[in-house]
Amino acid sequence: MRTDPSPQSESEAMLHDEELSILRDISQSVAFADDRQGKMGQLIADGYVMKAGDLFELTPKGVTAVEEHAASLGASDAEQARASSDRLI
Repeated sequence: MRTDPSPQSESEAMLHDEELSILRDISQSVAFADDRQGKMGQLIADGYVMKAGDLFELTPKGVTAVEEHAASLGASDAEQARASSDRLI
């Protein structure tokens, strides 16, 4: 029996560890180093992050990616990954 992955899982699978790390940092309002700024443009273009003035915030798609990643790891601290999309850094 063949089961197809959900579209959200496919989009998450395309994210690299560094990109997921950036999304988690944004969701937890953690500042990140300037060398990671280059990845932000791609995350914005892919619809995971949006710019709010000088800050960034997760879109619903970004929140979902962080939550799904935490669930796939079986993280006991999944609550931390469930930051609302209005948290800014």
